[in-house]
Amino acid sequence: MTIRKPAPVTLSPDEGQCLIRLGRMTIADHLECPVDEKERRTLQTELQNPIFADGCGTFVTLKKEGQLRGCIGSLSSDDPLKDSVRQNALHAAFHDPRFPPLGADEFPLIEIEVSVLTPPAKLSYHGADDLLERLRPGTDGVILRKGVASATFLPQVWNQLPRREDFLSHLCLKAGLTAMAWRKGDLQVETYQVQYFEEAR
Repeated sequence: MTIRKPAPVTLSPDEGQCLIRLGRMTIADHLECPVDEKERRTLQTELQNPIFADGCGTFVTLKKEGQLRGCIGSLSSDDPLKDSVRQNALHAAFHDPRFPPLGADEFPLIEIEVSVLTPPAKLSYHGADDLLERLRPGTDGVILRKGVASATFLPQVWNQLPRREDFLSHLCLKAGLTAMAWRKGDLQVETYQVQYFEEAR
């Protein structure tokens, strides 16, 4: 029996744009918005690339006028990459509990971003100061866990929270913990990296 090794998936810029187009078409179909059939056939052909059959974590982020409009993803997945992006595009558009479902009138204003994740790896550390030193702003996505509480920030969040202390405090709050919970040094921490693709306009 062959076990699939969760190796990082490395995409070219064109392959990343293919996933973004897939996300947009998936949402358009759900909203019953018109889709160019030639583009549909072209995309279907491009998606035959074997790399899109690999399994890995993905996040799909929607923004409207530069503001977050939905973001849903999976930290890991055995599903083919193309299926994971389809699923997370629909969840980001219609099932993010922070926002109402996306409407057809909003759809033309939405910009789509796709993040393709490396497998998360445990980060060993000794106390709060050591944790701060080990994090790499702008590079590491971070997962925090304590009991049933957990949360993650993609590496892109460093753009809004460049100070390590602020990044961790906001991530603790997202997990339902106190802002200073990371200072106790008893959290399980994992890190990952992403390939990040923005929609070409």
